[in-house]
Amino acid sequence: MIAAGLVLAALAALVHVSIFVLESLTWTSDRTRAVFGTTPEGAAATRELAYNQGFYNLFLAVVAAAGVVATATGAEAVGAALVLAGTGSMLAAALVLLLSSRDKARAAVKQGAFPLLAVVATVAGLLA
Repeated sequence: MIAAGLVLAALAALVHVSIFVLESLTWTSDRTRAVFGTTPEGAAATRELAYNQGFYNLFLAVVAAAGVVATATGAEAVGAALVLAGTGSMLAAALVLLLSSRDKARAAVKQGAFPLLAVVATVAGLLA
């Protein structure tokens, strides 16, 4: 189960890197505005906020990825702690999005599915 948790954590990290790209690098592009349903004016007005939020997503991805690498190289306790910290934070953020903006449930599920599965598989693997 640990191996499954690592694969799921890596997938969660990739999703969060893609969110970083959208929020921090391409926020005002036509494609990204279509993804988030924003107008050119709205994207321009929220550019700094999105830029900052994107880096939060990148940092969570880095923590989860560091956990995957640490576990794969034999530092299992450190790796599991990092995987659970990164994916647990991703999952918590998805829950906040779901609870605060019901109209964004689809985005919350996309953001939180891999982290949820990673947490469950990692904990199950640790308890086995």
